Amino acid sequence: MSHASRGRAPPCFVLYEPLIVSVARPARAPTVRKFALPALPVQFQIVIFAVIAAFVLFQLYNVLGKKVGRQPQEDAKIAAPSPMAAPETPKTPALDAATLASIAGLKARDPAFDPNRFIEGARQAYETIVRGYAAGDRAALKPLLTPTVMDSFDAGIAARETRGETETVEFLFPPRADLEGATAQGDKAVAKVRFLAELRSRVSKSSGENADPATGEPVVEERRTAEHWTFERTLGAADPNWVLARVEPANA
Repeated sequence: MSHASRGRAPPCFVLYEPLIVSVARPARAPTVRKFALPALPVQFQIVIFAVIAAFVLFQLYNVLGKKVGRQPQEDAKIAAPSPMAAPETPKTPALDAATLASIAGLKARDPAFDPNRFIEGARQAYETIVRGYAAGDRAALKPLLTPTVMDSFDAGIAARETRGETETVEFLFPPRADLEGATAQGDKAVAKVRFLAELRSRVSKSSGENADPATGEPVVEERRTAEHWTFERTLGAADPNWVLARVEPANA
């Protein structure tokens, strides 16, 4: 031992044991065996797609094809009738025993006579004649009137023209027509009809001036009429049309 090492502690040696660390390996994922479905025949695939398409279309129809909410036709059913809408033509009233008895005599001479068809034609003739007289349409009136009635109507039209007036008329409701008798008189068939009507007439000057100088407006009048109109035609004639032969006042 040298002098230099005197007084020092001898070196100390420490032995370290080696540290062994075990590292765990990551777990291996389980092996999944893959297998493929066998290919389906083309015809079978088409059937499957067709079924799927049909199901989708059915669902779309259930959603889009149904009517949702109130439909316009439903509103039309419950809506109040418009005052401008044309009212329905009234039904032909039932005939009483006396009228049926008179018709039986006419049908013995004219088997083709149909009271319901006649009354509908008479109602149309009534409206045409009333409008034609108001408009002064002589050409429309002449084939519908006997010469005697035509002369009377022509005189009324001429008097209105002399005053320089024009008239228009409208029916507030379809006129009611009741057949009160139909008989054979000689070589003529004669039928009597009672008409009930509500009219609105408007009279003005042909020059364009108003007919009422006090108000400066056309004269507008609403009135109810009740008249007996007698129609006739020649039995066995080629022309089956009836003409107006007489006009008389009637009870409303």
